[in-house]
Amino acid sequence: MQDFEKLGIFYIGRKYDLASKSMLEEPILYNSKDLVTHAVCVGMTGSGKTGLCIGLLEEAALDGIPSIVIDPKGDMTNLLLTFPELRKEDFAPWINAEDAAKKGLSADEYAAKQAEAWKNGLASWGEDGARIQRLRDACDFTVYTPGSNAGLPVSILKSFAAPPKEIIEDDELLHERVNTTVTSLLGLIGIEGDPIRSREHILMSTILSDAWTNGSSLDLAGLIHQIQNPSIKRIGVLELESFYPSKDRFSLAMALNNLLAAPGFRLWMEGEPLDVQSFLYGPSGKPRVSIFSIAHLSDAERMFFVSLLLNHIVGWMRTQTGTTSLRAILYIDEVFGYLPPVANPPSKLPLLTLMKQARAFGVGVTLVTQNPVDLDYKSLSNTGTWFIGRLQTERDKLRILDALENAAAGSGKAYDRTEMDQIIAGLGNRVFLMHNVNENAPVIFTSRWAMSYLRGPLTRDQIKSLMSPIKAKAGSLRPSEASIPSSQTQQAPIGAVAQGSQRPVLPSQVPQYFLPSGNQRTPLAYRPMLLGISQIRFSDVKKKVDVTRELEFLAPITNDPVPVDWEGAKKTDLTMPDLSNQPEEPAKYADLPSAASVPKNYAAWQKDFANWLLRSQKLELLRSPGLNQYSRPGESESDFRIRMQLAARELADDNMEKLRNKYAPKYTALDERIRKAEMAVDKEQDQVKRQRYQGAVSLGSTLLGAFVGRKATSGATRTVRDYQRVQKEKKDIEFAGENLQALQQQRKKLEEDFQLEVKALGQRIDPLTEKLETISIASTRTNITVKLVALVWSPTN
Repeated sequence: MQDFEKLGIFYIGRKYDLASKSMLEEPILYNSKDLVTHAVCVGMTGSGKTGLCIGLLEEAALDGIPSIVIDPKGDMTNLLLTFPELRKEDFAPWINAEDAAKKGLSADEYAAKQAEAWKNGLASWGEDGARIQRLRDACDFTVYTPGSNAGLPVSILKSFAAPPKEIIEDDELLHERVNTTVTSLLGLIGIEGDPIRSREHILMSTILSDAWTNGSSLDLAGLIHQIQNPSIKRIGVLELESFYPSKDRFSLAMALNNLLAAPGFRLWMEGEPLDVQSFLYGPSGKPRVSIFSIAHLSDAERMFFVSLLLNHIVGWMRTQTGTTSLRAILYIDEVFGYLPPVANPPSKLPLLTLMKQARAFGVGVTLVTQNPVDLDYKSLSNTGTWFIGRLQTERDKLRILDALENAAAGSGKAYDRTEMDQIIAGLGNRVFLMHNVNENAPVIFTSRWAMSYLRGPLTRDQIKSLMSPIKAKAGSLRPSEASIPSSQTQQAPIGAVAQGSQRPVLPSQVPQYFLPSGNQRTPLAYRPMLLGISQIRFSDVKKKVDVTRELEFLAPITNDPVPVDWEGAKKTDLTMPDLSNQPEEPAKYADLPSAASVPKNYAAWQKDFANWLLRSQKLELLRSPGLNQYSRPGESESDFRIRMQLAARELADDNMEKLRNKYAPKYTALDERIRKAEMAVDKEQDQVKRQRYQGAVSLGSTLLGAFVGRKATSGATRTVRDYQRVQKEKKDIEFAGENLQALQQQRKKLEEDFQLEVKALGQRIDPLTEKLETISIASTRTNITVKLVALVWSPTN
């Protein structure tokens, strides 16, 4: 097998010689970091761009890099058709029956031929079933079908939820989020909402902006109610009724309500929420390739969903840390209509934001199209990699040449338009021109054999069959949405509540409060508890931890010799604003232990509370021994493992770059010495040839002179000298050859040393399976502040 399994390297094909129309043996290895500067793949139908891009996503998955794939045509679902054993039984359910019929074969015969073709095809490219198995082990592959239950459905219930604070605090991003959300939603009900002239757009934008700015979320039903009875009373300088009378607003609300009430729209409210993090990583932190198949949707529905998804990706992206390594891929299989050169559909703004900003967060955007004329190339001028396949028209070629010229100008590299024109004109099926600003020159190559079975778009029933096991698993793991108020779960019974018991009279020095009932039955039954509210700071300079937490505990009060034992306290989420000075009536009260009526006891209990906090409360962090990094306070194990995957990739990229920098001067110096040694060998060989020729001439002259009767002494002497010189030159050749051979051996040894170090780098720790250590950080007495210790009356059943 060829040596293409390298850290951060994508094996995408082999070099191709256009002149001889033949494939060369040299593999094309694409650096994953180059994809951070985005990529565009252009080619007509049948050019092989789907196979190339599926291969690119396969390589990313093998390297543990997650992807979100937007699939308007249905081709990318083929990523789930991977069969490590390459048996005909694996291929049989997915073959195209029409193709089998055209070839005059039964389904079973055609499946056998496809299996054999894939096995041989992979072998010819140095791949096998074991590599397919590694692909399946490296990532989880899932097909989502918004608006359909064929794959995993996607719920838009939270699509109008308030975005992350990073978006809210950026006026430009908030405006883009509001604008695209409203425009796409209005498009679903057939209204072309102009952000400046459409009062529907202005009203809904104002409602969303006001809610999100205040940190409030809306669902579609809530938005409809807000349109009927907005919390805002003025739009600009006009009163709401003057700007948009209630009668007209009712018509807009009815249009949205009809959409919500439509039977088909029910599927948009079910399934997985639009959570980008869960699309990229599973609950255990395992990377995912999430494919959003939208071929079944109408144009308006596609635009609506794609715009929402892109907005959520922008929001997720802004919550991530910066990196120069490839963190994730956003792939759009056909970008036609989403990034047009003139119009401004809802998808365009978030796409432009991603093209400008995503590279700083390690998110690589890959756009694919067969319609190069309908792309906004100005927004793609700083795209790092272009994959150009066979084009359909001269107009398409001219647009691509213009785009490449802009890209070259942006990178400051030379651009020969005539040469590029000739290359593009000569491209054939599965032959591509790769223009990478990170490389010295364009490369012509043919794409490798895909590990996935490329059978074309899957039918709805095939997607349903493919996703049934995953649906069943997801259903069994989905947690219940039911929640129990903390006031009902954090308390333990103290004793029976006497019928008709009255609220006890206490000294004014005894602090007492009443907890909220949570809409329990009336009359209420109150039990006495002791509430402790504290603030604890955990600090460790070496571990770069400095966090302050508010902790609240409820402890039972008894008539035992030790009335309050904080060891039996339960953590609660109550805060100071939850406390009331007055009870809810009518109410009954349990007996109050006598110790709770003594004011001075509360000072002692406060001191005991502080001592107990010092002993019992620790900040627990996870530590990765391999990377020597710690989890952040409150960070789950899954999120920590996800972050460590990126950290491991960044470390690997840095180490690989250092390794290249270490060996580059050695390779350069040694290659120069080899070049000079080769020149010396050539020179010595030329001299030997000349000496042999001169020796032959001298010998001929001597023989001729002897034949005609001349004296041959001087000629014979010269012949001997020529012979001696030839022998000397031969020795010089041997010496030069030995020198060249020694240098070549040094070059081979250097390559072996380099590959050994590369292999050592490849044996990196896998953060997904690494055994993590648990580290506890204690607080100090001076970092513990007790804000309140008081008697509270807690409602109970």
